[in-house]
Amino acid sequence: MSRKCQLTGKKANNGMAVSHSHRRTKKLQEVNLQWKRVWWAEGKRWVRLRLSTKAIKTLELKSLSAFAKEAGLDLSRL
Repeated sequence: MSRKCQLTGKKANNGMAVSHSHRRTKKLQEVNLQWKRVWWAEGKRWVRLRLSTKAIKTLELKSLSAFAKEAGLDLSRL
């Protein structure tokens, strides 16, 4: 499975590590992903998702169904 948030679509960012002498080397800035079990009210069951921490915070404001609909995710398949 790719390191990508299932609801927001966030993924790794290519960046540069700059040393004191200003040498630049490539580095990958990964997303802070967590496995999270979320209650899906319409399906009356738990759904296990791989979410970024930003998405977990947003889930406290929005319902899971509304958030999944925006992302185009079918929760019944999970």
